[in-house]
Amino acid sequence: MTETMVPPATSRDARQDRRLRGLDAARGLAVIGMIVVHVSGGAPLGGGLGGTVFGIAEGRSAILFAVLAGVSLGLLSGGRRGLAEHRAGTREQRDRTRIAVRAVLLFVLGVALAAISSGPIVILSYYAVLFALALPLLWLRPGALLAWAAGWALVGPQVSFLLRTKIHTDELGGTVAPVDLTSWGAAGDAVLRLLLTGTYPVATWMPFVLAGLAIGRLDLRSAAVRARLAIGGVAAAVLGYGGSWLAVDVLGGREALIAAVAPLAPQVHLSPEQLVELTTSSSMGTSGTLTPAYLLVDAPHSGTTFEVIGSTGVAVAVLALCLMLAERGRVTAAVEWPLAAAGAMAATIYAGHIAVMALLTAAVPSWQQQQPWLATVLFVVVAILLALAWRRLIGRGPVEWVLHTVSTRAGRSGRDQG
Repeated sequence: MTETMVPPATSRDARQDRRLRGLDAARGLAVIGMIVVHVSGGAPLGGGLGGTVFGIAEGRSAILFAVLAGVSLGLLSGGRRGLAEHRAGTREQRDRTRIAVRAVLLFVLGVALAAISSGPIVILSYYAVLFALALPLLWLRPGALLAWAAGWALVGPQVSFLLRTKIHTDELGGTVAPVDLTSWGAAGDAVLRLLLTGTYPVATWMPFVLAGLAIGRLDLRSAAVRARLAIGGVAAAVLGYGGSWLAVDVLGGREALIAAVAPLAPQVHLSPEQLVELTTSSSMGTSGTLTPAYLLVDAPHSGTTFEVIGSTGVAVAVLALCLMLAERGRVTAAVEWPLAAAGAMAATIYAGHIAVMALLTAAVPSWQQQQPWLATVLFVVVAILLALAWRRLIGRGPVEWVLHTVSTRAGRSGRDQG
């Protein structure tokens, strides 16, 4: 994510500064992508450039957010040196406490934002659960973390599919809102949503955080590491998206989908082919359960193995590219700097754009439908300009400051008590 997880430390040399700028630039791309999806989501941008940008950002921006959140967990717990310090017993309790406190704060913020959101499905409560579940795996080596991520990506979607075929619920997608905390029954539904049926369920989103955590344990200053990340990211993207194309369009997956939806198509006045296109173009966080063939698609928010692997690959490749460009001198630095400013305040920008959207919707309910492309551009430009000004004049963003200050003090207290 951003300083939400790891506030950028003051760099001791120019190389360290460039590395952090590359990470923040990737975070900036993630939060801007989510703004694009949220602001334009109420009125699709259609074809052309707007439609292309929306298609690229949908799903992948949130996943880039999640992978970078995992990177932040790795950096917060010492990065490459963290494992050695863990073995020496110098930081385990402090880091666990800091991450646990941040998880609680993110959950509270997520629930509060869900209460006012005018449409965007808030991801922060899911992050809180993902962080808490990552704690037992925090000190594994990068290879073991990648193995966990790969295994979860292979098994999680299939287990989710089987469990959801046994659960008869009309509720798919969504997040945790204050109403979910008013009764045990509502709380149980919220837990099910967080783990299985929501928009960012743990069952299929844990691999993103684990992959990012593994990356956070690497020497991200190394050109060789960055190159391996780029190659690995591209390979995973090809494997995920290419594997889905092969399964759906070559090996008969599309025909299986058409056959499964054919009895339902007349009820919605669509052809089977149109219904398949509609139900596989995007999802609410999970794949359909009408047929196992839905596990073969790679649509945004479908939560299939193919989407998990492909989108993780894209996220890793984007991160590697941002890290590489940060080393390329003044021209790329000037391009990356606005993105890095936004990325350094991603939590604040994320919360702020949801609040502003809610205020606009209360004042002018149809504002998203009037000029969606113009509104999207304005949101992005204003967010970047405010981030540049705030970072220069004040420093750490307000949400980042709260998360950093409270968790750091809690970590020191926990260490003293230990």
